[in-house]
Amino acid sequence: MSLAGVSLAGAARAEDVGAADTTVEKLKDLSLEDLANLTVTSVSKRSEPLGEAASAIYVITHDDIARSGATSVAEMLRLAPNVQVTQTSASGYVITARGFNGNPGAQSFSNKLLVLIDGRSVYSPLFSGVYWDMQDVLPEDVERIEVISGPGATLWGANAVNGVINIITRATAQTQGGLLDAGVGDHGRQLGLRYGGKVSEDLTWRIYGRAVADNGERTAAGAKAGDEWSRVQGGFRLDWAARPADMITFQGDVFRGSEDEPPAGDENVGGRNLLARWNHTSGSGAELQVTAYYDHAERATEGGGGKFKVNTYNIDAQDSFTLGERQQIVWGGGIRTSQYRISGTPTFFFNPASADLNLANLFAQDTITLAPTVRLTLGLKVEDDPYVKPEPLPNLRLAWSPNGALTLWGAVSKAVRSPTPFDRDVVEKLGPTAPPQLIGDAAFQHEKLTAYEAGARFHPSPLASFSVSAFYNDYDQLRTIELSPGRTLPLVWGNLLEGSTYGLEAWGEVRVQPWWRVSGGVSTLHEDLRFKAGAVGIVGPRQDGEDPKVQASLKSSMDLGRRFTLDGDLRYIGALPDGLAPAYTELNSRLGWNLTDRLQISVSGRNLLHARHVEYPGGEAIQRTVTADLQWRF
Repeated sequence: MSLAGVSLAGAARAEDVGAADTTVEKLKDLSLEDLANLTVTSVSKRSEPLGEAASAIYVITHDDIARSGATSVAEMLRLAPNVQVTQTSASGYVITARGFNGNPGAQSFSNKLLVLIDGRSVYSPLFSGVYWDMQDVLPEDVERIEVISGPGATLWGANAVNGVINIITRATAQTQGGLLDAGVGDHGRQLGLRYGGKVSEDLTWRIYGRAVADNGERTAAGAKAGDEWSRVQGGFRLDWAARPADMITFQGDVFRGSEDEPPAGDENVGGRNLLARWNHTSGSGAELQVTAYYDHAERATEGGGGKFKVNTYNIDAQDSFTLGERQQIVWGGGIRTSQYRISGTPTFFFNPASADLNLANLFAQDTITLAPTVRLTLGLKVEDDPYVKPEPLPNLRLAWSPNGALTLWGAVSKAVRSPTPFDRDVVEKLGPTAPPQLIGDAAFQHEKLTAYEAGARFHPSPLASFSVSAFYNDYDQLRTIELSPGRTLPLVWGNLLEGSTYGLEAWGEVRVQPWWRVSGGVSTLHEDLRFKAGAVGIVGPRQDGEDPKVQASLKSSMDLGRRFTLDGDLRYIGALPDGLAPAYTELNSRLGWNLTDRLQISVSGRNLLHARHVEYPGGEAIQRTVTADLQWRF
């Protein structure tokens, strides 16, 4: 396994994989003990068994995605019990881990979750957070999604505060031949086409195209919300085993979309990216990885509603090796430049409107085997931020695995959210000729977190697997809205909120019968935020998030004979504080029929328990949907 989660030993050799999509069938044959020890890479930036990872990590597998009927990244993430997924409109989502889901109506405030697609960060350097309507992958091309709740800044850098999501796509050897995926429902339609081939036994490739259209949601009163949207995307990937020890990957995507945003008008989104990666494994087992990528993203609201463009150039390298018999070391660094231009409106703009954001980092982490069953991990990252002085990001983790069925772990770590142009340079007015109402703060600092975690992961038998973790997070310098010096207008961003959160996360899976698996999860969250001395307190201490205190899920997966599959996913989301949104329970389900080994039809239903429900304050009412899908492999 490479440092990025791509197999070196067979990623470009179709004969090592067999039929194009046999991975799903193989996973069905594995015991839960085998599944609990799938290889993951996001916790320590090196390959390790899931069962030994000293972190609250959940893995969404390719099989999970295929059986769920999910067609978007956000809906795939509903399968993870350690993240909160909230839909606000037909294309809008707010996704968080361990709280801080943002101020209602301000998606940019949900800013403490780092998201990567094959190692390429999709976290916005302008506003912070993730534009989920700009992230898409062909569901059949996803190998797995590693979801970490808790900080990961020592390895992944600033903004990996409350969690890290790493979406890893399949090697081209696993997607040989053709795939046609067409779906139509009462609220939308989608079409995907992919073809993979090989130039030689060591050089394989694939290309794909995908189109999605949604008819929009309803308002809470039942009227049409007018938020219809559509999107087209295409891309390619090439994997080349240049030598037995060297793997080269080259991939890219391009997309364009349009979303109705009443009353402002259509909002057009677009982007493109290219990524190149070289993995080298030496005879001693050391692994060297070099990754470079370019990413372009843009948004524009018609009728002079404002627009932005940002080009990001990134290169990083890391080396993983064993020192003696007791130490596993990974170290590296990287450089990133983001060049942006924002064309605002007369009442909302940035000063300056364009700039280059330069970032550099160095990190090192050492995992020391103190005893055959005890591992100590020490790590440190230093990141040179474009706005503030470098901040050390340390990490300490201790794991005890007395046997192959149990791992106990604890961790203390630090993370920060870096300032962005939205924090420093924004200007908002009530009217074109009015004085500024809100301005950025040129002295805005890091938002800081010190996290304390402990957990256990155990599989008492090949038929059962469980994970439980508890956390206490101590926050400082969180963003607030303050008066200018002298207690006058305009309002200005500040760092005068602090506090703590704590909670519990647990999930498990049981094989009831060889043909039936049941899994479930629950998470709790308590938030205690308060203003620091000198804060004005214009907006209450809940301004960083209105989060449910509890959420739970229950999933069932059945193989009904050789041809039929039946899956259901029941979720409960607790009420938001202050009565902003009620608790709700919803059910997603899918019935699949494999007519042949190459042809499958399915019917999926989402939000089946209610005609519509509201998930976010001020958001649209999310409707019940039913979709029929056909997949043909050729």
